Amino acid sequence: MYPAVLIVDDETAIIESLEGILSDDGFEVIHAFNGYEALKKIETESPDIVLLDIWMPGMDGIETLKEIKKITPNLPVVMITGHGTIESAVDATKSGAYDFLEKPLSIDKVMVTINNALNFRKLEEENRYLRKKSIEKNSITGTSPAVQKLYGQIMSAAPSDAAILITGENGTGKEMVARTIHQFSARPEQPFIIINCAAIPEENLDSELFGHEKGAFEEATSKNKGKFELASGGTLFLDEIGDMNINTQAKILRALESKTFQRIGGGRTLHMDVRLIASSNKNLEKEIEAGNFRKDLYFRLNVIPIHVPVLRDRKQDIPLLVDNFLEKLSKQSSGRKKSISENALNLLLDYEWPGNVRELKNLVERLYIMVESNHIDVADIPEPYNPKCKPKELIQKTFSLYEDDLALARKRFEKEFIKQKLSQEGGDLVSVAQKLGTSVKYIKKSIL
Repeated sequence: MYPAVLIVDDETAIIESLEGILSDDGFEVIHAFNGYEALKKIETESPDIVLLDIWMPGMDGIETLKEIKKITPNLPVVMITGHGTIESAVDATKSGAYDFLEKPLSIDKVMVTINNALNFRKLEEENRYLRKKSIEKNSITGTSPAVQKLYGQIMSAAPSDAAILITGENGTGKEMVARTIHQFSARPEQPFIIINCAAIPEENLDSELFGHEKGAFEEATSKNKGKFELASGGTLFLDEIGDMNINTQAKILRALESKTFQRIGGGRTLHMDVRLIASSNKNLEKEIEAGNFRKDLYFRLNVIPIHVPVLRDRKQDIPLLVDNFLEKLSKQSSGRKKSISENALNLLLDYEWPGNVRELKNLVERLYIMVESNHIDVADIPEPYNPKCKPKELIQKTFSLYEDDLALARKRFEKEFIKQKLSQEGGDLVSVAQKLGTSVKYIKKSIL
């Protein structure tokens, strides 16, 4: 199917000339002699691009352009005039024109401009599709009143550039909320940069945030851009900011107040343009009382507070979440989607979920991998989600799967044991490693 070009000009000779050339190149050509006719053709013919003359009787090209953008804002429009001026070019561009051509027309330039405009439209459509998929991927799943309230807060907060503080327990989906806000903000095409304040050593945090110059310290063998610089024009998400040391808090506060910062070891002042979103699983007001968090930074970040509900307060979403996780797992493994019995689902509804949605997701993934049948039933649900399931039964089941290979059975049981601990701790690798007396590296290796 060839692209359709709508030519709008009051000069018959121009239309006939362009129509002949474009038809020879495989384009479908539609024409209109004035702005009113052009608007009707756009509604009935749905062209892929418009070549629009500025100087026409009645509704001129600029007025027609403005009306086109109201009807089909993504339709590329190239303006044509025999009386080109800087003012008319600026006016056309401000009104949404893709480009500006002057008579007498250069056929080569016309073809290049049309192809560029069509390619640009294709890229825009691809970006809109990818953005839609990203929104779907990062959207909060659920229909409960708690989730609907959260949706409302996100939609209200997203369009502004005000700082946002997201609070909630581990595993509730604070990062997902931050990503959704970014996607619905005025900066969706710009970077979304995350810095996990709890995972970065205190001595490296300043460099991660502000960057450093070559030779600023012994390990600085090259210049490094910090997260504030990488997020320029977009969103910077400070995850678990309650774990940030008090000295770095002061530096962030100064940067936010002045909207400037310097790389470590550098003398140049850099201006920043970022939308700041922070999150914390801690009660920051109590942290302020304990002297662990700056009150002035808290007020600077807490312009729009958003609290993410825990899973135990939105249990009616569990069936939908389980179905969603099973669907995604089947697509990832290119396998058949597994189902879950009503009685098994009731066990999950009765559980209190200290690890929230992350814990539920981990459990569903484990069941999808470990349960050989395509139907998950009560007997497949392990402790602590199934009070009737005894650890001994789980051990026997795990070993029976690998009765001809004892070493593999032990390894498999250890993997399942660690996964269960991770679920109980909401996926916190550091916490599980400390409780089991081992390293984070070993935990990661064991569950792969």
